[in-house]
Amino acid sequence: MGDPKNPRRVWKKPKRPLNYDLKMEELKTLGTFGLKTKRELWKAHTQLSKLRHQARSLLALRQEVREKKEPILMQSLAKVGLVEERSTLDDVLNLQVTDLLSRRLQTVVQKKFSFKTPYQARQAVVHGHIMIGDRIINVPSYVVKTNEEKQLSLAPDSSLSKLVEQLEKSKAEQPPAENSESQPKEEGKVETTEQPQEQSPVEKTKIENSSTK
Repeated sequence: MGDPKNPRRVWKKPKRPLNYDLKMEELKTLGTFGLKTKRELWKAHTQLSKLRHQARSLLALRQEVREKKEPILMQSLAKVGLVEERSTLDDVLNLQVTDLLSRRLQTVVQKKFSFKTPYQARQAVVHGHIMIGDRIINVPSYVVKTNEEKQLSLAPDSSLSKLVEQLEKSKAEQPPAENSESQPKEEGKVETTEQPQEQSPVEKTKIENSSTK
């Protein structure tokens, strides 16, 4: 047992962290899910590798032992929403990092409350605006279970409830406002085209000279 002040790392760095293609892919994933550092992404990669190792080890067992241990793994993953109840170990091997990151509280909050960016959802979680049942959870990396999605709500004292209502009203009033603004612009264009253009004196002299020739 190690020192509790210095716990063991729960993530592993990639073998080639300076690879250009890998760096671009990591930066894209960071921006898509609003991750703070690459360490959060490396944690997800480590968790995924552990799940795949468990699935491969179960495939190597005998059929009798596998039938007993396989449902335990599949039920635990189904509760988190990574696989379906009737999934197999092949589905576990086909999981991607994005599947794990999509079950984070930050991502679920962004989809449910229609935040513009994942960083806004992260700020709402960190500042204690999000509740699951009767608990306020301020950890963006919290893994949301399938039965907890319905219990997800804003805190009663949160100021974001008013902002959400204002956004809904603005969305409802947005289409007629755009149509009313576009009509006078089109009418103005028609008026400008109907007005005849006056000829300059230089153009008049050119036309007279051409007619005499």
